[in-house]
Amino acid sequence: MSTRWMDSPIGGLRIHASAGLITAIDFGAAKPRKERTADPLLDEAEAQLTAYFNGELKDFNLPLASEGSEFQKKVWGELRRIPYGETASYGDIARRLGYEPVISRAVGAANGANPIPIIVPCHRVIGADGSLTGYAGGLDRKKILLDLETPGLF
Repeated sequence: MSTRWMDSPIGGLRIHASAGLITAIDFGAAKPRKERTADPLLDEAEAQLTAYFNGELKDFNLPLASEGSEFQKKVWGELRRIPYGETASYGDIARRLGYEPVISRAVGAANGANPIPIIVPCHRVIGADGSLTGYAGGLDRKKILLDLETPGLF
């Protein structure tokens, strides 16, 4: 397993990779004291995230691990289908997966368990009433990400 720290407009991020796959991104990571090691996958992940934060990239193209239940994997797959600059509600995601909207709480739980935020854009999921709702990285980060994609949305 290898990791890479990077600075971003939403604070320090730690990108994790294993066996040629991105496995996680952690928010609020402190800058490490030691020098970074070379890793082509982490170099590419950092380059794509930097381009995203600079408004130059709308779709990530990185190999991702998907460790989770079948339901979580379905939700995470659907999150990746929400286009840049657009949002969807938990109920929308449930319907797109063929479920009744009453399962939206389970969709929310799967969304909250997403280990690869930003690249798997769980920040694009909002409340049914169009409001900002919970985000593992905090609502301030969610607002910054949504404003980056669609200035003035929130």
